[in-house]
Amino acid sequence: MNLEGYRGKALELLTKLNAEIGDTIRIKKGDVLFEGILMPSYSKYDDILVIKLDNGYNIGISIDVNTQVQLINKGSKSVSRSSESATTSEKSEVKIISTGGTIVSKVEYETGAVRPALTTEEILEFVPEAKKIAKISSEVLFSILSENMKPEYWISIANAVNSALKEGNLGVVVAHGTDTMAYTASALAFSLKKLSGPVVLVGSQRSSDRPSSDSHINLLSAILVAKKAPFAEVVVNMHGESSDTYTLVHRGVKVRKMHTSRRDAFQSINDIPLAKVYVEKEEVKLLRKDYIRRQDENIVDPKFDDRVFLLKYFPGLKPDIIDLLVSMNYRGIIIEGTGLGHVSTNFVENIKKATKDGVFVGMTSQCLFGRVNMNVYTTGRLLQDAGVVPLEDMLPETATVKLMWVLAHADDIETVKRLMVTNLVGEINPRHSIEYFPRWYFE
Repeated sequence: MNLEGYRGKALELLTKLNAEIGDTIRIKKGDVLFEGILMPSYSKYDDILVIKLDNGYNIGISIDVNTQVQLINKGSKSVSRSSESATTSEKSEVKIISTGGTIVSKVEYETGAVRPALTTEEILEFVPEAKKIAKISSEVLFSILSENMKPEYWISIANAVNSALKEGNLGVVVAHGTDTMAYTASALAFSLKKLSGPVVLVGSQRSSDRPSSDSHINLLSAILVAKKAPFAEVVVNMHGESSDTYTLVHRGVKVRKMHTSRRDAFQSINDIPLAKVYVEKEEVKLLRKDYIRRQDENIVDPKFDDRVFLLKYFPGLKPDIIDLLVSMNYRGIIIEGTGLGHVSTNFVENIKKATKDGVFVGMTSQCLFGRVNMNVYTTGRLLQDAGVVPLEDMLPETATVKLMWVLAHADDIETVKRLMVTNLVGEINPRHSIEYFPRWYFE
């Protein structure tokens, strides 16, 4: 009898009913009636039954001596975690590396809180179709929320990706929380200098128990990209619209999360995505030709110096913040300036002193769209004279991660400057469209 996760009172009751995972049961508690499919239990308590309602939501219901439970229909056992294994005995084609985040989150039914899942098997129970796309293997590297990501973890992810590709996998999927996904994508892009297959970061805005969850299509399409895409780059694959028609594959150094909760929160900035993915048709539709093709080898070089500060300028910010950062031994400062790349002229002398001390100071824009141009106004020219380096159209977070990587690979400031303005992995786009939503968006 399959009653995975149940014990104590709940197990005793379900056993008497001859109920199993996947059966339809009716629960009457007081004047309230619930009916749904019996699901595996993740609860630490022994008196909770978990059912999936018709509206798609999973709920946990505590039982007592007055609770009435009735078996309505025998059903599919496919919802059980044990009925689908994440790892096949055959050589895998795509490896899923789990780091945590909403896409691998579970609901604690006794509290309503969301916790990171412990195994990749828990992810794949929601997407059994994945095995029709590719032979899957898995690895749980971390079970953390993305706000707890650190540069040292980027190194671990890069090495795990490298190992997965050397094992012969056609591509790698990295399950990651959405809030800091762009930082990790940039870190991997600079660290993985050559790739034999795509590295696809994927997450979800809404947890898997919700009927509006985006985890299902996001994960399936990420596996499809990892196996079939002709490019070998670090990319972010997320919903391309509010419905479930397609996902978009964004270059990892040109993407940003632009909304707190929408499913199509991610957007390519000053760039267009590499591809649109239609899961139902199992199609990866390329949107551009200037991608990096799959290589015959993998070269990994993940080193970071975390003595870098991302400084967002605002009216009234005091220039002595620059002195403070230098005194704290920061080696680099990325400024998120206004417009074309400005801060108050009060900062000029403090920045000049910092750059003379060998601290790199780079300028990005809070506007995100467009590029820095510090030659238009006097303030920009004064800041350049003080040693500020304009960073073209690089996103502030991309510039921050790139500077961490560059400082770990270069000692002299001139080499640092040269590398920061060199387009290494597509982080600088020499050409821009003035359209916010180019034609591909509507097709």
